[in-house]
Amino acid sequence: MTDYTHESYLSPFTWRYGSSEMRTIWGEVHRRKLWRRVWVALAQAQSQAGLVTPEQVADLKAHQDHIDLPRAHHHEQTLRHDVMAEIHTYAEQCTMGGGIIHLGATSMDVLDNADVLRLREALTLAATRLEAVLQALIEQIETWAEQPTMAFTHLQPAEPTTVGYRLAQYAQDLLMDYTTLQDVIQNLKGKGIKGAVGSAASYDALLEGRDMTPAQLEAAIMEQLDLPAFTIATQTYPRKQDWQIGVALAGIAGSLYKFAFDVRLLQSPPYGEWSEPFKKGQVGSSAMPFKKNPIKAENMDSLGRYVQAQVQVLWDNAAHSLLERTLDDSGNRRVVLPSIFLAVDEMLVQAERLIKGLVIVTSGIDRNLEQYGVFAAVERLLMQLTTAGADRQVMHEVLREHSLAAWAALQDGNPNPLIELVTHDERLLAYRSAEQIRVAMDAHDYIGDTPHRARQLAHQMRQVLGR
Repeated sequence: MTDYTHESYLSPFTWRYGSSEMRTIWGEVHRRKLWRRVWVALAQAQSQAGLVTPEQVADLKAHQDHIDLPRAHHHEQTLRHDVMAEIHTYAEQCTMGGGIIHLGATSMDVLDNADVLRLREALTLAATRLEAVLQALIEQIETWAEQPTMAFTHLQPAEPTTVGYRLAQYAQDLLMDYTTLQDVIQNLKGKGIKGAVGSAASYDALLEGRDMTPAQLEAAIMEQLDLPAFTIATQTYPRKQDWQIGVALAGIAGSLYKFAFDVRLLQSPPYGEWSEPFKKGQVGSSAMPFKKNPIKAENMDSLGRYVQAQVQVLWDNAAHSLLERTLDDSGNRRVVLPSIFLAVDEMLVQAERLIKGLVIVTSGIDRNLEQYGVFAAVERLLMQLTTAGADRQVMHEVLREHSLAAWAALQDGNPNPLIELVTHDERLLAYRSAEQIRVAMDAHDYIGDTPHRARQLAHQMRQVLGR
C-alpha cells in the first residue's frame, strides 16, 4: 500500500505534531536519497581504485534523486528486503552503472551512514529551533528583569523574585541543553565502510592487488559524505550514539516540560499571574464556555513524557546489541528516532510561540505580592530592628506571633492584617517608627540583585548565540 488517507491509521506525527521540515527529513523519499548518496560515494571511491569506470559513476549521479517508491515497493514484495528493492530500482534507472551499485558492501554500510547523515540534519534543525526559543526568552527576560513577583518554594509563598529572573531559570537550563546538543552534533560519527562484522574483509578481497587499502577506501567515502567514522564498528555503528542523542533530546524536553508546567500553575486562578496567548475565536472547553485552558503547555508536557520514555528504548538497543549485532533494534528505531525528533520539534515550536505571546498579568502579580510579600518583608524588618539595638531573639518571637496570626486570618478569608499588627506593636515602635516599619514591610523592592543577574544571563546567551 503506497497511498495513505485518514481512513487508515496515521501517526499523529504524520500530520498533527512536528513541522513539515522535520517530517521531510524523516520521510522515506529523503531516506532513500541518502542511501543513494552513500552508493555514489562508494562508487566514486571505487573508481579511484580502478574498480568501476567514471562513466558508471556519472550514471549513478545522474539518477541519484530519482526515487521511485512504487517501483521499489513492487520489488520488495518479492525480495522481502528494502535495501535490495531499492538497489534493483536504482539499477533499472542506471543502464550503465546499475551493475556496480553496492559493490562489496553490506546493507548497514549504507543504512547506518545514511542514518547518521539524517540524524545530523534533524539535530541541526532542532538546534535552530532551540536557538529561536532562547532568543524569545532573552527578549522576555530583558523586558521583565525588574518586575517583582512572589516566589514560591514547596508551592508556598516564599520571598519576592522578578519575572525576568524566573524566566532566566528556564533559559539557563535550555542553554545547557543547547551546549549539549552542539556537542552531540560535533561528535557524530558514521559506521564507516567496514563490511558485515566490521572487519572490512570484503573490501580487502575486493581491493587485492590494487593501490588502495580498505582504510583508504573508507576515508575517501567518508570524506565525500563529510562524516567521520568510528574507529571500531561491528555490523552497525555503536547504538550508544542513538542513546546519547536521545538523552540530549530528553534534556530539552525536560527543560521545556518544567517551563510548561510552571505556566500551567501560574495560569490557574489561585495564582493568576501568567497566561498563554488566547486567540479570538479559540474555544477552551466544549462544555464550559468560560474556560481558558493552558492547552499549549499541557500538550508540551504530554509530548515531553513521551520523549523521556523513548530514551529507555534507545538504552535497551545499545545494551542488548549482542556480539557483533542483533536485529531487535531495527523495528523500533524506525518508530522511535523519527517520533522523538518530531515530538521535540513540536515542543520547541510551541514553546517559541508561547514565550513570545506570554501574557504577564501584573494585577495578579501585585495581588499576590500584597497578600504574601509582607511575610517575606518580616525578615528585612527583623534585621532593621536588630541593627537599631533590639534583641534579635525577642524580636523574632514577636514577629513570629504576628505572622502566625496573619496567616490564620488569611485562611479564614480575611484581608492580611500583618502590617497593622506590626505598626501598632509598642515593642517594635520602641526601635522603629510606624512609617519606617510600613516602608520596610513593602516587599516590592525586596528582590536583591535578581534584575542584574537576569540581564547577565541574557547577555551570556547572546554571546553563545552570536547575537
